[in-house]
This record gives sequence, structure tokens and C-alpha cells, in this order.
Amino acid sequence: MYHQIADEFQIKPDYVKSLIELNESGATVPFIARYRKEQTGGMTETTIRQVLDRYNYLQNLNKRKIEVIEAIKEKGKLTDEIEKLIATATTLKEVEDIYTPYKSKKKTKADIAIEKGLLPLAEFIQSTDDEDKILDFSEKFLNEEFSSKDQLISKALEILINKIGHDLDVKKRVRELVWQHSFIVVEKRKDVEGRTNYEDYYNFRQEVPKLPPHRILAIFRGEKEKILKVKYEHDDDLLLSAITSIAKNKGYSDNSYCHKSVRDAYKRMVIPAIELEIRDELWENAENKAIEIFARNLKSLLMTPPVKNISILGIDPAFRTGCKFAAVDPTGKVLEYGVIYPTEPQCDYENSKKRILDLIKKHNINAIAIGNGTASRETEEFIAKVINEENLNLSYTIVSEAGASVYSASDIGVKEFPDLDVTIRGAISIARRVIDPLAELIKIDPKSIGVGMYQHDVNQKKLQERLNEVVVDVVNSVGVDLNTASASLLKYVSGLNSGLSEKIVAYREKNGTFKSREELKNVSGIGEMVYNQAAGFLKIYNGTEPLDRMFIHPEQYDNVYKLLNYLGLQIENAKMIRLALKSKNIADISKQFGIGELTLNDIITNLEKPDLDIRDSVDPVVFKKGLLKIEDLKEGMIIDGKVTNIVDFGVFVDIGLKESGFIHISELSDRYVKHPSHILEVGNKIKAKIKSIDMERKRISLSRKGINEN
Repeated sequence: MYHQIADEFQIKPDYVKSLIELNESGATVPFIARYRKEQTGGMTETTIRQVLDRYNYLQNLNKRKIEVIEAIKEKGKLTDEIEKLIATATTLKEVEDIYTPYKSKKKTKADIAIEKGLLPLAEFIQSTDDEDKILDFSEKFLNEEFSSKDQLISKALEILINKIGHDLDVKKRVRELVWQHSFIVVEKRKDVEGRTNYEDYYNFRQEVPKLPPHRILAIFRGEKEKILKVKYEHDDDLLLSAITSIAKNKGYSDNSYCHKSVRDAYKRMVIPAIELEIRDELWENAENKAIEIFARNLKSLLMTPPVKNISILGIDPAFRTGCKFAAVDPTGKVLEYGVIYPTEPQCDYENSKKRILDLIKKHNINAIAIGNGTASRETEEFIAKVINEENLNLSYTIVSEAGASVYSASDIGVKEFPDLDVTIRGAISIARRVIDPLAELIKIDPKSIGVGMYQHDVNQKKLQERLNEVVVDVVNSVGVDLNTASASLLKYVSGLNSGLSEKIVAYREKNGTFKSREELKNVSGIGEMVYNQAAGFLKIYNGTEPLDRMFIHPEQYDNVYKLLNYLGLQIENAKMIRLALKSKNIADISKQFGIGELTLNDIITNLEKPDLDIRDSVDPVVFKKGLLKIEDLKEGMIIDGKVTNIVDFGVFVDIGLKESGFIHISELSDRYVKHPSHILEVGNKIKAKIKSIDMERKRISLSRKGINEN
């Protein structure tokens, strides 16, 4: 199995074997990817998961083969040929195809015909061209139950129909041709009245292989809601010709009875089964694509860089109940909170302005974060006006509120701020999303963050698992400050879980800040195994061990100090390590100190740039001072924006308005774009041209064609 996977992924079998062994010993994917590179050849988290998924699939395949062989054997129908077919099958689908004829507990029409002794007649029909001879031969089977030749032959044909219907070659060829030539046809159900969201599909017809994932999900959702009717359109002549050709090659004669068997097998067994398969496969492919797009968008959002060393005023806009605000310091600590009423119906501009100015002065506020929900536009107008009237050296940003209400009412939100109203918690969350997006967003169920489509239609378990993988990878790639991280963030660290994270926070509250990674071992439940998995991802600043602030694992500390001593460096000037190694051979150094080359290069990078944050290369939060109105926009105008969501058919862009702009996939580039995610990510800053403005529906269409962003 190791060699098979190695061939498929073009990696060494030893690396596959090591990876499987590491995984089975309890090592996490982030730990293996960062600290066991020599054992895996430097596989990324993505490759590691793909290899592990493939290994698990092959394990399940072998298990299923054994189950199927035993099941067929119990029915007394296992032959050497069937056993060989199962043994050489390469997919679960193939195994199930082989098993299908033996699954049913009920007797089929073919089973009954065989029990009645009609198998010889069926075999004679299959092998004889002369239909008169078939009629003569059938006389031998006449009895009280079967008084006519036509009745006999009809019953015998059930055996041939069943045989053709379950033929593996027939299924395979029909499956291929349906994928190549068939259409999906969608129409409105006759009992549906009024406007719906599915009007684009009322008279819809498209080739099966050309169906994009978002259309598949929309069509099947419309069908589930009993608005759309879905059927398939096949080239029956083509498919029947293919089955006839296979049947002829397998000894079926060119008589009308065999032709009838082919037609009946096609209509009653083959095409219904293939349609179900196609449907399942279309759905699974679309579901996987939707989940992957969601995962990619989530990763980009979580990788948004933190805004450091500023105090932020977060505002959760509203009309009647007022705008809730919360001032937080650079660490996210809440300084003050309350409510202002600058919007309708109160429109208390003067008092709201006075409160804002007092907050700015009292807490040295550097920026304001405004939620993008109800009354966002009006609240932005208020803030922009205050900044302009007072000539404040202050900027603001519009923040997605997606999931803020979920956090506010969650157990995490209640535990963090038990005495605060849910809306105040929302304002705190909005402010903290600017200070450290990752630390705040991981408190929210990823499905509620608003960077996907059709997330409620797809398999929830599969979606949750994939999104959880994304969060785990991002958290461990960024690293976590052991002395400030919440339990919500700590639980995603390699080796930790909710229980251990709570214990770490409790220990910190009781004993003060951690002075070293080694001190983690004092926390109840953290033994050597957990410590080994987690330590390298937990950073301590201003502790007793300088290496604790870096992505260098404690198991390498002795080697690091020996290396620095050899190079004549101290930890204080370790940033000069690459210069000190300039005349050295890395391979020789690796052997001398017993450090793998991949690990050694990581150590060098960390010593050279101890505070490197992988998020630094990502586009930061966009702040602004001026106010843009939809009335200010004109067709042809070039504007700046930030990508907020990517879907199959285009990209949503924040252009500083309450309404997002949208770039259809056909307008993303002068070149052909297969998928928007191939050229853009959530969080990217871009320039775009106003293509059209629909004032009535508040829709803004954008284009990047002809725009040079270099």
C-alpha cells in the first residue's frame, strides 16, 4: 500500500510509511509538517492530509472487499472469477458494482425464472440466431404453469435482462457516455405560482459535464424545495448501440429476443441506476467544490494581518435601539462601552458627537470599526462628518458583522462578558476583529463567518471537519502567544483540546504569566506527549528562554546553542546567523550537529527573523476618512476595493459602501479565468472599474478588464 500511494503522489515509500506511523502514534498534522520534515520529505499540511485520506480510503477499500467476498460466499455464489474481480478492483464503486447482483434479499424475476428451470432456455436464446429454433426449443419447457411459448420466452428473458443490467462493462460504458453526451433538463413544477429565486432554471438545459458546481447546488436545492423538476436527457440510440455492441462481443445473438433484452435492461436497470450515480456524483463534486471554496476563503480571512499598537472604538450600528459601542486597547481589553443615538428615530447628533470625542480623547482612540449591518451606512455618515468637522487625525473601517451575533449569544461570549448585553458583546467583537482577526474569528462557528455559499446545503459534518482543518492550520502557522491567548484560540493548537486549554488559562490566572515553555508541564493533563506536540507553536515573549518566542522546538534547543557557539554568536546577535554561515556548507553543518537540513534551514530562518509573522505578506485592513455614496459612482470610474467573498461565478468586493460590488468571472481579467480563486483571494486589495449601477436594486457591477494594477 505504501508503494501504491508513493507512486500516486510521486514521493518516496519511506516518507509515506513514516507519515502513517507518525499519524498513528498521535502526531498532529501541523506538528508533522513543521517539526518532522525529514521523516516526510517536507510534505505540506495539504499533502499530508491528502496522503492520509488516500491511506484511509485504501484501508476501507480492503475492508470492504473482505466484507463483500464473505457476503457473496454466504449466498453460495462466490466463484474464482468473482473473487478475482473483487481483488483487482481499485475503487469502492467497482466493488459495489460487483456486489450489486447479490445484494437483494428479495428474489428477482431472474431468480424465479432460474428456479423454474428456465436457465437453459435463456442460454439457448442468447446463443442462437434462428428464432424458429428458439421457438422449437422452448416447447421442451411447456407445462401446466407455462402453457405458451411466448410466456416461457418472456420469463426466460428476465435472466438475460438481469445479466445485461448488471454487466460491469455495460455499466462502465454507459456511465462514460452519459458523462460525455447527456443533458440535465430543469423546469418549473406545474403547481408553483409567483416569483421564486429559481426563475433562471425554469427552462434550463445543459450538458452534464459542463454543469458548474454552483448551478448543481442551486438546481438540487430548488428540487428539494419542490419548485424545480429535474430530469435527464440521453442519446438513447447511442447508448443502446453501445450496450448491443458489448452484448454481441459477449456472445449474445443477433435475434429480436436479445435486442428486447438489451432495451429492457437499458430502460429498467441500467439507465435508472446510472442516473442515480450521476446525480450523486454531481452533488458530491459540487459539494466538495463548495466546501473547498469556503475553506480557501476562510483561510484568507483568518490570515488578515492584525492591526498592532492601536486602540479601537467598535460600533455596532442600529436605528431604534441606538448604536452600541465598545472601546478596546491594543490587547483587546475593554476600556468602556455604551450607547449613542446618532441615527433615526432619535437623530441625537450633538450628544452622540460629544460622547465620541470624549472617548477618543479619554482612551487615545486611533481608529473606529463600524459593523456593516443595519444602519451601517447612516453610522458611517455620522462618523465621517465628525472626523471632517473636527479635523481629526482618525480613520475608520467597515467590518463584516457576519457571526458577531452568533458570538454574542454563544457560551464563549457569555463566559467572557457575563454582565454585558449581547449587543455590547457584538461591538467588542467588531473592534477586536480589527486588532487581531484570527484571535476573534476563531470564537465563531466558521459557517457563520459569511465567506461561503450553499453552506447549509452541503454535508455539515464534512464541512465542519474541513473548516476545522483550516482553522487548525492557520492557528499553528501563525503561532499563539501563550500568555494572552484565550482558551478558544488555544484549543486549536497542536496537541491541545478544549479541556487542556481551559486548564492552561486557569493556571495562568492563578500563577501569573508563563516564564517558559517548560512551565507548561506544570499544567494538569499536559504530559510529555502533549507538550511535545504543542510546545513549538506556543510562544512566550520576554520569558527566561529567548528561543521560546520562535518556531524552534524545545527538542532542538541544545543543538541551537551548540550551533551558535560554533559560529561565535550569542543569542542576542543570532540574527547575524546567515552571515556567519556564508562560508559554511549547510549539509556539513547538518551532519555535524545531527540536525536535518530542512529543520536546520527552519532554525536559521527563525533566528534571523524571530518575530516573523506569515500574515505580514497579506493585504492589511483598509482604513478610510472620506465617505463614498452610491450616488457618487459613475460608469467607467476606477475605484479601490477589497475582496470579501469568492464564489464559482465571481467575486464580491467591498468598495466602501453598504452595498458590495460584484465582478462576474467573465470580467475578472482580459485573459480566460477558469475559477476566480485562481487569481484572487479573500482580503486582496484590488482596483476595479464601475461597469454598471442598478440604483433600484442597489447593485454595482464591476470589471477588472483593462486594469493594470502593477
